Amino acid sequence: MHNHGANTQKATNPGKTLKELLKYFKDFKLSLIVVFAFSILSTVLIIAGPKIMSRATNTIVDGYVKQKTYDGIVSNLPEGTPLDKLDGSKLVEEMPNKDELSKEQKEIITNMDFSKRPKMDFDKILGIINICVIIYAISAIFNYIQAYIVAVVSQKVTYRLRDKIFKKIDRIPLNYYDKNNNGDILSRMTNDVDTLGHTITMNLSQAVSLVAGVLGILIMMLTINFLMTLAALVTLPLSVIFIKAVTGYSQKYFKEQQVKLGIVNNHIEENYAGANIVKAFNNEDIVIKKFKTANEELCVSAWKSQFFSGIMMPIVVFVGNIGYVLVCVLGGYLVTKHRISVGDVQAFIQYLRNFNQYTSQSATVVSSFQTTLAACERIFEFLAVEEEPKDKKNAYDGAVEGNVSFNKVKFGYNEDKIIIKNFNLDIKKGQKVAIVGPTGAGKTTLVKLLMRFYDVNSGSIKIDDIDIRDFKRSALRNNFGMVLQDTWLFSGTILDNIKYGNNKATEKDIKEAAKKARVDHFVSTLPGGYNYILNEEASNVSAGEKQLLTIARAILADPKILILDEATSNVDTRTETLINEAMQNLMKDRTSFIIAHRLSTIRNADMIIVMDKGDIVEVGNHKELLAKNGFYAKLYNSQFEAGK
Repeated sequence: MHNHGANTQKATNPGKTLKELLKYFKDFKLSLIVVFAFSILSTVLIIAGPKIMSRATNTIVDGYVKQKTYDGIVSNLPEGTPLDKLDGSKLVEEMPNKDELSKEQKEIITNMDFSKRPKMDFDKILGIINICVIIYAISAIFNYIQAYIVAVVSQKVTYRLRDKIFKKIDRIPLNYYDKNNNGDILSRMTNDVDTLGHTITMNLSQAVSLVAGVLGILIMMLTINFLMTLAALVTLPLSVIFIKAVTGYSQKYFKEQQVKLGIVNNHIEENYAGANIVKAFNNEDIVIKKFKTANEELCVSAWKSQFFSGIMMPIVVFVGNIGYVLVCVLGGYLVTKHRISVGDVQAFIQYLRNFNQYTSQSATVVSSFQTTLAACERIFEFLAVEEEPKDKKNAYDGAVEGNVSFNKVKFGYNEDKIIIKNFNLDIKKGQKVAIVGPTGAGKTTLVKLLMRFYDVNSGSIKIDDIDIRDFKRSALRNNFGMVLQDTWLFSGTILDNIKYGNNKATEKDIKEAAKKARVDHFVSTLPGGYNYILNEEASNVSAGEKQLLTIARAILADPKILILDEATSNVDTRTETLINEAMQNLMKDRTSFIIAHRLSTIRNADMIIVMDKGDIVEVGNHKELLAKNGFYAKLYNSQFEAGK
């Protein structure tokens, strides 16, 4: 059952999600303080640059004005006029257009030394440039340090989240996997955590810089000219309104994108794992069509989320450019009225450009945080899933002898659909108990209850008169060994796969278990023997060889109770003989539950439990049940006739 109908609306409580996220940064307070401090210092230094550079601009403009003034006056003097004797103040008084001169122009002429042409003060300009270079270099160093710290914090936070998710997977009940697809869980652990890591790395310090930059630039603009600052900010409310409107609407698409990505991942995972089945049934076209549909849905949701995040910056830039035009016009006017210097106008325009860049970047950062909040909400939703009940305080953690009893057991995966209705049974240690019945009778469910993968709705299951709910789960499962119809082996050596049953076992113990499982002979024929590497699907050994390896693993675990789920159903007759020999070694002196579909394999069982629709309908050995000529006899005879 796939949970494709997940909530795709915007975060129901972004504040709660953010509060939960901040808990993961508690251990990095000092690092974050350093990051914020360096980010602010770096921004302050960058903000100081334009104001300092305005001094260079004013120096150049002043030098140019003095030279032009000098050349204009000297060119209009009678030839032979002694320049060293000229008095600037008298020249001002004698000028016919003196009333049109500004105060600054009069001061320049009054203080001018006419004995030599004014020179451009390049030493002062070079000094100012050097100061700017040093400031920007220090700012770059601060940026490098804080970027390094942020990268470390980002990786540690994402490491902890992945670790927490992985551990959570082992603690949630199996019914969660019945209702949710694996791809979605995988997407939360990979894509959603990566989204968070990317945001921390790219946007955490940037967000601080944006706040510091906007405030710092605003202060610098006010110190230059209040009227120009008002002109620059007149368009700001439009930008804020637009950003708020778009981000409020786009959040649902960010979360929908993450959900759809999980569906695509699940589809890829399923079809990669079952590639041989897809090819065997010539269903490539169906699979491709299904993937295309899922991929198109992802494309649409991703397009919408990226579109809304993408249109913010161009519109914010457009609105900012309106303010830029107003400032340029007003600045030019104020210069002509000598109310502001050219250098200050240049600095103001540079500040305004930076202000608009920060505003545009803020739109990108806001979009990124929207995506991150959606991803974090999915992560925390998974981490908040109800876990299996914890072991009782004084839970039993010892070994057992193997006596098992079912007392009025009632169970259903859903409360409105009960599978096992009233199950009662007593089994003595060392007995071989076969469980048979048609598909859906409850055979495998019974085993899952015994292993406490699920808890009963009512009634009890006891081992040695101890309710299994009073056991520590680890201790309970240590007493069980399982050999299932669907073998599970991981990528690694044969030695490691067998050792999975007992990590403390020696190599001698492993090989002894392999001999009992009739697996030693075929392993010795493989290149590398026990060090032979099984691939991811263990497809480089046969189905029967896989089953023998799982039996060896169970023998090494040395459990008191065995669960055998049709272990010989997928093998040839010769391999079946080997497996049956191995199984006899495995079942010796152990309580064994054998789920059987081929009834010919359980004739020698001490007890055969016949189930139908969740209830025991017959109990006895093979001869007794045949003599009753009841449900078991019909099942057995139907298989016998089908086998003719």
